[in-house]
Amino acid sequence: MFLSYAHADQATAQRLAAALAQHGYVVWWDGLIEGGAQFAKSIREALEAADAIVVLWSKRSIESDWVCDEAAQGRDRRRLIPLSLDGSLPPLGFRQYQTIDLGRWRGRADAPQIEAIRRAIAAAVGERPVAPRPTGWPIDRRRMIAGGVGTVAALAGGGLVAWQSGLIGPASAAARSIAVLPFRNLSDSEQAYLSDGLTEEVRSALSRNAGLMVLAATSSAAASDDAGDARSIASKLAVAYLLEGSVQRAGDAVRVATNLTNGRTGFSLWSQRVERRLDDIFELQSEIARMVSNALTVRMATDDPAPGGTRNVRAYEAYSRGRALYNLAKDEATDREARAHYEVAIAADPKFALAHAGLSRVLASIAASHAEAAELKPLYAAAVSEARRAIALAPTLAEGHLALGYARFAGFLDVSGAKPSYDKARELGGGNADILLLYALFTARARHFAAAKTAIERAVVLDPLNPRSHRAAGTIAYAARDYDLAIGHFRRALALNPTMSNANAMLGNSLIALGRLDEARVALTAEKSAMFKFAGLAILEHRAGNPAAARRALDTLVAEAGDAALYQQAQVMAQWGQPDEAIGLLRRAREVGDPGLTAVASDPALDPLQRDPRFRAMVRELGFA
Repeated sequence: MFLSYAHADQATAQRLAAALAQHGYVVWWDGLIEGGAQFAKSIREALEAADAIVVLWSKRSIESDWVCDEAAQGRDRRRLIPLSLDGSLPPLGFRQYQTIDLGRWRGRADAPQIEAIRRAIAAAVGERPVAPRPTGWPIDRRRMIAGGVGTVAALAGGGLVAWQSGLIGPASAAARSIAVLPFRNLSDSEQAYLSDGLTEEVRSALSRNAGLMVLAATSSAAASDDAGDARSIASKLAVAYLLEGSVQRAGDAVRVATNLTNGRTGFSLWSQRVERRLDDIFELQSEIARMVSNALTVRMATDDPAPGGTRNVRAYEAYSRGRALYNLAKDEATDREARAHYEVAIAADPKFALAHAGLSRVLASIAASHAEAAELKPLYAAAVSEARRAIALAPTLAEGHLALGYARFAGFLDVSGAKPSYDKARELGGGNADILLLYALFTARARHFAAAKTAIERAVVLDPLNPRSHRAAGTIAYAARDYDLAIGHFRRALALNPTMSNANAMLGNSLIALGRLDEARVALTAEKSAMFKFAGLAILEHRAGNPAAARRALDTLVAEAGDAALYQQAQVMAQWGQPDEAIGLLRRAREVGDPGLTAVASDPALDPLQRDPRFRAMVRELGFA
């Protein structure tokens, strides 16, 4: 079916498309494609392919040249199904057809109006009406109405690709979900950054499309490492489509092959091979993303290039290398090497906003994880400066706003100043799991747990195989005092990465809160970070009635971490029932800019201080409500 309507009537068109889909019809409608030449071509092809053309007449559509032209196509082919939304008569030339009145239709798929449409379609195509779907078929009506989902078909790559919404298809996979698997590097290992960068840029371009749910990088990469065919990988990731590709560089030429697979059937829907000069790699990224989007019959959110990029090949290469090293999250050496590559990228193209945002993030990470107390403020100040530069160059770059919020919050404990940046990053990058993760942590630490829960659940859906997603979800549940839920997430994070920093410690802390001390001791003993390990053990042994062991753990914490662990020492003192010492340590932590203070308002370890007016005053002074 081709559905023709005025855009002012789009809400009704969406409901009608969904209702017809329940009866087995494949409905094409233009609510998800852009205008321009591609728009006109898609409409022409869909009109020619349609078995029937359903026209929604209204006081707005009878004035639309587009609708009249589409109706004329249906009339001339004797496949016109005219409907009236508000009692309006069709324009002259179309009144010889009996019009079905939808004025009293309220969206039900089993309404008499829908049955009348089915009979009219059957008459037009010379067939008996399609049998209705079983009444027990599950439907999410709120999603159907609010999201405009339905069964859509469009011509792409030379073949008709049926778009099945959340109303049709495997219940385990969202119908507009896709995983971009890491593009294979067919060149020497030194060129791996090119395939990694292309993968990420295509994923980023698709993520800007609000009509798609794009799985995040970590989960896509983890699934692709496992043996299995396309169907098993899609099932594991709970996605409807897989995009695979390969990249081969030969001198200044880059050859890219891509393949889009239906995750339910395992059959290829579309494939493409393109070759470009290396200096055209940026256009190639957008071209591949657009081709995939068209194959899925969903418009790109915008045809503009992603904000904050570069056309300088040397800058792009350095940025890609820096990002790959930063994403390792391995140790201080890789973080500092990533910083060097970001700085090379900026030197090659000072207007490369993404590189400034990347440099900001890595500076803040070095400060949070590797720096001495005296280095903290200079590093965070540089991180703020780089983030502001990124935003000045690309005001709509979500990564720039995220970097600024992160640096201001972690480095300067500026809660009120960081909040607008986090909110803006969330607005611009709501399809990015990393942005959602950090936004969720920020809102949880500000004790806005409902917003944090919504964001982190979305992040976990987009990146289910990323241990960072589950560690963050566990941290948020721990802050909300939902310790059983926290334990589940921390165990999941450790199953995905047994050596993950702070996951064992947070698991131990959650078990302590439930009084499961023997299990907590096992978890804390497995923790690799001395800062988190010995703080937890000092609290656990005190709770278990082992004062000597508790003192040894605290002494080890001070000896190994010193002033870098002032916040953790304050946690221990609070749990030991020594509020004066705890408040004094928190004040010292504030003087040096200890990033642990970002959790001060929501940390269960500090619950014994909640009634202390000095503590309450400090929380307010830091900007927490």
